[in-house]
Amino acid sequence: MSMSEIQTNGSQELGTLDYVLELARHSRLIVLGGLLAGVLAVAGSFLVKPTFTSRAVVLPPVQPQSGAGAALASLGALAGLPSSSGRGPDQFVSLLLSANVADRMIERFDLMQVYDSELRIVAREEFWRNLRVIIGRRDGLIVIEVDDKEPSRAAAMAEGMVDEFRRVSNELAISEAQQRRKFFEVRRAEAAERLQAAQEVLQRVGFAAGSLKAEPKAAAENYARLRAETTAAEIRVKMLLSTMTEQAPEVQQQLGALAALRVRLQQLERVGPKEESGDYITRFREYKYQEALLEQFSRQYELARVDEGREGGLLQVVDAPQVPERKSRPKRAMVGISVSLGVGLLLTLWVIVRFQLRCGQRSDRRQQLLRQIWPALRGHR
Repeated sequence: MSMSEIQTNGSQELGTLDYVLELARHSRLIVLGGLLAGVLAVAGSFLVKPTFTSRAVVLPPVQPQSGAGAALASLGALAGLPSSSGRGPDQFVSLLLSANVADRMIERFDLMQVYDSELRIVAREEFWRNLRVIIGRRDGLIVIEVDDKEPSRAAAMAEGMVDEFRRVSNELAISEAQQRRKFFEVRRAEAAERLQAAQEVLQRVGFAAGSLKAEPKAAAENYARLRAETTAAEIRVKMLLSTMTEQAPEVQQQLGALAALRVRLQQLERVGPKEESGDYITRFREYKYQEALLEQFSRQYELARVDEGREGGLLQVVDAPQVPERKSRPKRAMVGISVSLGVGLLLTLWVIVRFQLRCGQRSDRRQQLLRQIWPALRGHR
């Protein structure tokens, strides 16, 4: 056997059975060490003050159809347009996790003293760590969970979050209605002034005998209705663009409806009479248009006032917060098992590394002895 073969056999002396045998020799250390660490961890968990969790389940409010949406729905060409006033569960969760709600909860329950923090931002972060808002993707329910060291305070804070949820949703609904009311109030005043001006111009023009052949009433009413719908559609586009991009499906649908209305309006404008009665019919059309526009703005204004005078959608509490009877943390069984397994794994790694280091030292010594055998045999010859 050559020297290289002897070295190769010496380097392949460790196998799986060697590691298993070494672990079996130290099995008592691994098992007892893990169990002792788990017992100590469970004993230490009794020194930690328990945490209690109170839970509330609510059904978010369904926003009623706004005044603007109801008024536009009354127009035939715009009846199928979606409304942008609805709010989804994700937006409600963002409202609950806002700094506005957190500051009100800190003031209400004196959380800066409870959390022993001198800065409001620190108390706010601690409050958010103890708050969880979960959305039910299938049923649409919102779960609010609040952690606290005192079970009664945890239930009171969960109830306070439900109250804040109701307050914020109502304030947003009222503020939107106020904006719509102010917007349509200005538009209604402008339309009333233009209607008065159109009436004065129509009276000055006078009535022409040839206008009887053109049946101006039916044509003017149709023309006025189309112009009113076109103006309402243009306002709708401006309202949507204030909250959405031009590529949004709602905006694209509204732009398509507006283009169709403009085409119909241009067709009516090209068909007008050319005789001497044309001036009267044109003024009559303008008068009917301003009248229809004032009617639309007045309807939207009144509906916005109704929305402003009522609260937002009803917030339904499915499960009211209860004072928790059992602690939620620490979970001593999980603590004991986790620590026992972790310490047992560390001891196993320590035994394996220690075994490899010892075998490596023996292998180096054995290699040195094997290298001395061949020169010794040659010396005796």
